[in-house]
Amino acid sequence: MSAVPAKAKLDDLALELKRGRRRRSIRKYLTAYGFLAPAFVFLIVFLFIPLVISIYLSFTDYKLLTAPNWVGLGNYEKLFQDPLFWRGLRNSFIYLIATPILIALSISLAIVVNRALKGVYIFRTLYYIPAVTSVVAVGMIFEFVFAEPSGLINGLLLSLGVIQRPINFLTHPDSTLISIMLVTIWRGIGFYMIIFLSALQAVPEELYEAAAIDGANKLQQHWHITVPGIRPSIVFVAIISSISALKVFEEIWVMTNGTGGVLDSALTLMFYLYRQGFIFLEMGYAAAIAVVFAVITLVFSIMNFRYLERNTHDGPQQI
Repeated sequence: MSAVPAKAKLDDLALELKRGRRRRSIRKYLTAYGFLAPAFVFLIVFLFIPLVISIYLSFTDYKLLTAPNWVGLGNYEKLFQDPLFWRGLRNSFIYLIATPILIALSISLAIVVNRALKGVYIFRTLYYIPAVTSVVAVGMIFEFVFAEPSGLINGLLLSLGVIQRPINFLTHPDSTLISIMLVTIWRGIGFYMIIFLSALQAVPEELYEAAAIDGANKLQQHWHITVPGIRPSIVFVAIISSISALKVFEEIWVMTNGTGGVLDSALTLMFYLYRQGFIFLEMGYAAAIAVVFAVITLVFSIMNFRYLERNTHDGPQQI
C-alpha cells in the first residue's frame, strides 16, 4: 500500500524537476534573445525595411518630389537597355582586379613585418595609417600626386627626363579608373596586412624549421606552408575586398570631382546609382539599380563562402 504514494511522490518530483529545467531553459533563451534584440532591431530598421521599400520602389516611377507611380518591370526593361548601366557594371568588375593585387601585396608586407626587427612596430603602424585616413583626405592628396603637369609623379618624371610629356592620370579615359584603383590598393594594404599578420602568427614555426632542414628555400616555404596555413584568412579577405571593390564610390567621387571621369570612364554601378538617385532624383530607377546590384553581390558572396567552406580545413601542403 505504501508503494503507490512513494511512486506518486517520485512522479511529482520528476515533474517538478522537468518544469524547473523548462523554466531555466526559457530564461536562458530569453536572456540570449534579450542580448540579441538590439541587433535584431538595428537589422530590421536599417536593413530589412529599406530593402523592402527599395524593392517596391524599383517597380515604380518615383522622382522623390512626386508620389510613386506603379510601372511594373518598366525600370528593369530600361535598365538592361541602358548603355551606362552596362558600362558601370563592366567597370565594377574591372575594379575586382584590385583584389588579387591587394591580397598579394598585403601578404608580402605581413611576411616582412612578421619578424623580430628593431622598430618593426613603428613600420606596422605607418603601414596601417592609410586604412584609418579619411577617403576625402586621401583623394585630395592623390589629386596632387596625379596632377598634370606639375603633380608629384609628373614633376619627378619630367625632372629626371623619364618622360617628355605629362601623364594624364585622371584626365584620360584609359587611365582614370586604373589610377583610382591604385589609390584603393594603397589604402587597403595596411588593413589587410593586419589580418594576415594575425594569421601568420598562428602558423607553427616548427613547420618552417622542418622545411628548411629538408632543403626548401624561403619562397618554397611561404608557398607550401604560409599560403595554405593562412588560407581561411585569404578567402575572408578575398570576400570582403571583392565586395568593397564592387561597391566602390568615395574614391571615384572625390578624385573625379563627382563627374565619374572623362566620358564616364570611371563610372561604376554604385556611382551610377548615386547619380540617378541623388542628382537626377530618379529614385525608382535608382532602386532598380540597387536591387540588381544587391543580387549580384549576394551571388558573388555565396560563391565565395562556398569556396571558403571547401578550403577552410585544408592544411599545409607537402613540399
